[in-house]
Amino acid sequence: MAGFEDILGHKKEVSHLEQAIRSGKVSHAYIFNGEKGTGKNMLAKAFAQTLQCERISIPSGGPEQKIVPCGECHSCKQAASGNHPDIIFVQHEKPASIGVDDVREQLVGDAQIRPYNGRYKIYIISDAEKMTAAAQNAILKTIEEPPDYVVVLLLTANDRALLDTIRSRCVTLNLKPVPDDVVKEYLMEQIQVPDYQADICAAFAQGNIGKAVRLASSEDFNAIRNSAMKLIRNAGDMEISAIIDYVKEVQDYRISIQDYLDILALWYRDMVYYKATKDIDGIVFKDELRTIRETVQRCSYEGAEEVMKAIETAKMRLSANVNFDLTMELLFLVIKENIHG
Repeated sequence: MAGFEDILGHKKEVSHLEQAIRSGKVSHAYIFNGEKGTGKNMLAKAFAQTLQCERISIPSGGPEQKIVPCGECHSCKQAASGNHPDIIFVQHEKPASIGVDDVREQLVGDAQIRPYNGRYKIYIISDAEKMTAAAQNAILKTIEEPPDYVVVLLLTANDRALLDTIRSRCVTLNLKPVPDDVVKEYLMEQIQVPDYQADICAAFAQGNIGKAVRLASSEDFNAIRNSAMKLIRNAGDMEISAIIDYVKEVQDYRISIQDYLDILALWYRDMVYYKATKDIDGIVFKDELRTIRETVQRCSYEGAEEVMKAIETAKMRLSANVNFDLTMELLFLVIKENIHG
C-alpha cells in the first residue's frame, strides 16, 4: 500500500478524500465506481493507509498541499504488507457472488468489535456488485447506524447493481479514465516499455491503467501485435476458415481475444484518422504507415465504420459466450467485404 501520491489520475476523487480527512468529515460508507482496472483497489488502499497512519499530519495550507501517510509507523508498515488488523478485505468463497454469510461474519458481526490499534476499522469489499440482495440488506444497518470508527468501502464496476437503499447512504466516487498521455508516461517510466509500445497500450486501454499495464507487461505483446498485423495485411487473400484457424492460435497467448480485437479496432481507427487528416503524428501504428496508406485507397469511410461496428459486436457476442467460430466468421466476412472487397 502507498499514499495518494502514487495514484495515477483521479485528481478530483483524491482531492475529495483528502478534504474529508482534512476537515475530519470522513463518511462511514463510500462507493468507488469504475470499470475493472481503473484503480479502485489502489485508491481504496491508499485511503485506508492514510486514515490509519499513526503520524499523519494535516497540512495547514489549501488542497494543493497533499496529505501523505508517513510510511514508517507500525500502522503504515502493516498496511503496506496487507496485514493491518483494522483494514479488512471481505472475502467470498463463491467466485460469482458475495453471500449473506460472508458479510455477516466478516463485516456485520466484526464491526461491533472496536479497532485493535487503529483509529478506524475499514472494510473493503471488492466486486461489490456481486453481493446478493440478502448480503446488501445485511450490511444496510451497519451503513445506516455504524459505530463511529467504521468505514465501509464498496468497490464496483457497476454501482447500479447495488440496491437504492445502499447507494443513497454512501458517498459515490466515479473513477474516470486516465488520460492517454499520463498512462503512456507511467508505462515508459515504471514498466520500461519503448514509446511505440506505450502508445499502443495507452491508446487501446482507453484510460484503463490496469489494462494498459497488463498488456505492456505481457511477454506476448510483440507476438500478438505481429499476429494482428499479419491478419490485417492478408485477410483479403485468405479463406474464412483459414482466418478463424489463425485467430484461434491467438488463444495460446496470455492475452485475451477481447484484447486482440481491441488491437484490430485501434488499427482501423488509425486508418480512418489518416484517411481524413493525412496526419502521421496522430496515428498509433506509425510503423505501419505503408499498409495504412494502401488500405485507405480502397476503403470508404462507410466501410471502415461497418468494420468498427462489427468488431464491437464481436466483442459483445464473445462476452455473452456466443459460439467463437460463428462470431469470428461474421466479423471477418464484414472485414473482407468492406476492406478487401
